[in-house]
Amino acid sequence: MSKSMKVVKKSMSVSLAGLFLASAALTGCSDGSKNNTSSSAAPSGASAGASQAAGAIDHSKPITITVFDNAANYQGEQTGWYGKLVKDKFNITLNILAPQVAGDQLYKTRTAAGDLGDLVIVDNSQLEELIPAGLVMDMTDKIKSTKYLSQYVDNHFKPFNAGFDKVNPEGKIYGLPTFEADTSPTTFSEELPYSSPIMPWDYYKGVGAPKLNNLDDLLNVLKQMQAKYPKTPDGKPIVPISLWKDWDGGSMENVRWLSGWYGFEQPDGTSTIQLNAKGDIVPLVDDNSMYKKILQFYFKANQMGLVDPDSPSQDWNKVSEKLTNKQVLLLWYSWQTGFYNSIERGKNGDGNVAVPIADTHIIQRSDAYYGNGRAFAIGAKAKNADRIMEFMDWLASPEGLRYYVDGLEGFNYEKTADGKFKLTEVGQTAFQKNTPVPDEYGGGGYQDGQSKLNTMIMSDFTFDPDTKEFYNSNYWSSTIEANKTVLTTDWQKTYNAKNATDYYLKNNMIDIVPNINTSLGTDSSDIKNKRSQISDYVKNTSWKMVFAKNQAEFDQLWTKMKKDVEGLGWKDVLAADTVKAQKIVKMRADALASK
Repeated sequence: MSKSMKVVKKSMSVSLAGLFLASAALTGCSDGSKNNTSSSAAPSGASAGASQAAGAIDHSKPITITVFDNAANYQGEQTGWYGKLVKDKFNITLNILAPQVAGDQLYKTRTAAGDLGDLVIVDNSQLEELIPAGLVMDMTDKIKSTKYLSQYVDNHFKPFNAGFDKVNPEGKIYGLPTFEADTSPTTFSEELPYSSPIMPWDYYKGVGAPKLNNLDDLLNVLKQMQAKYPKTPDGKPIVPISLWKDWDGGSMENVRWLSGWYGFEQPDGTSTIQLNAKGDIVPLVDDNSMYKKILQFYFKANQMGLVDPDSPSQDWNKVSEKLTNKQVLLLWYSWQTGFYNSIERGKNGDGNVAVPIADTHIIQRSDAYYGNGRAFAIGAKAKNADRIMEFMDWLASPEGLRYYVDGLEGFNYEKTADGKFKLTEVGQTAFQKNTPVPDEYGGGGYQDGQSKLNTMIMSDFTFDPDTKEFYNSNYWSSTIEANKTVLTTDWQKTYNAKNATDYYLKNNMIDIVPNINTSLGTDSSDIKNKRSQISDYVKNTSWKMVFAKNQAEFDQLWTKMKKDVEGLGWKDVLAADTVKAQKIVKMRADALASK
């Protein structure tokens, strides 16, 4: 859940910003074919036609593919309209195994048994373990015969797999990185940074829209908004800040991303450090770390009664429900705006928008040209590898991308006279309202039936060959035009900028860094065990600090954590993470030098 210099500047589309990513996040802290753009699927058992010549693969036998999926927030059979689509088109049923639901032990148990799954979606560090263990298949030859994936071999898949040279010296293709953009390694295309302060515009203006100079100002305005807007129109309680635990990795995830507001990120694959755009490496438990600063922010917020009391016990799904109901005042992921924002609401000046804080300096990774930290692979024991490869090829096809990103043509969107696309009235809010889907598409609620894979190979920031626009509907010319609402124009006049990214660039409040996606090396068994113990301790203590009864207890917990992690092998894990960070720093410098 993670996540950058030329910037693609377009008109602001704040009222639908992140709608696709919001839907993906809900199903899983931020996607179609020339041959068949119809929203109706092929008859059950028919040839898929996505990657192979008609009849080349026999689809007459129904199969169930076990998908081990680190990105998913859902476990079980894919049902609803996407399930029907995959069944009708490929005669495949997807059975998803989700560590985020079942727990991290699931990976250990299944790898120990020698069979992780048929289709696996894993972190880069895990892929580096699976290759020498013989648990994933060499796809080098199979990918040559694909129609769509083969187009990305040289610029995307080969460079990614070459990073695993210690376990893959021949450079074979074992993994296909996720969410790859087809822009450039140094482009940032989005109009809203991945993580920045976001609040309801009408509520913020309702308390005078005071300038925010620092985090204390933010807390004060949240307090004012809480007092003036305690409940939604239908009586649901509004909370300024809502936290959740189930995305925590090596540290507290809700702290990790707010650290980015002040220029420090926690690189994927590490758990003890933070890194800024200059290449400075700061230990997480350093007294001057941004991690501590954000913990202090949350602690103070809780002391002021601003933190959702459900936070210690709720999961992401509960938080997403609150976002849909406009029950949360502070958002920090760009895609969270999609849970509530709509064009119709924007016409009334209603929606969540960026509200900059003067002393922030955001670190933002560029488009994920080489992917974002996870990869698709085929399990070594998969019995239907050709059909799995065909399915993955379709996922990267125009048709597959449109279904994943944009939904159903005729329901979510339609063609315009100039051959481009525009959202239908239903499509503008289908995700938020979980609008019933016609029986011909599979019935059920739209949101319920979306793809539960919660990840893709090529991202929504690739260009549709038919429309020459991104698959991301927020960047369609029709959406940009429709989004010239009261909300958008009022925001633009207030901040004298086209969009949030434009504002941060104009005011020198953002560092866009190349998005590095490569193997950072695997942990030894010793480091892995130490990292696990340290991570658990840091996460648990971080939550205790947020809810400490007073500043003295907060300080005591911090001091104790700094001391205790030393006994758990902190120095060894820190040294390993420092090596990883230094590799990122060098690769970023190389990327900028070759720009």
